[in-house]
Amino acid sequence: MAMSENSKKVITYLQGVNGANVTADDVATALDLTKKTVVGCFNASVVKKELGYRDEAQVKDEEGNIITVKFLKLNDA
Repeated sequence: MAMSENSKKVITYLQGVNGANVTADDVATALDLTKKTVVGCFNASVVKKELGYRDEAQVKDEEGNIITVKFLKLNDA
């Protein structure tokens, strides 16, 4: 099955950030896509093909509360 244009955009964006911590919201904003589209592309074209993973982390929000976020990461391969 061929990869969609949006999936290619998501992967290219993640390659360009060189492992920086970015969320689906960050990617969606940068690529002018919906979060739902980014998550779908990431699941179908990255996680399912074992090209990447979600890295769960605890961070502080703007109000100082600890929240859990999931960063989108590509594998080294």
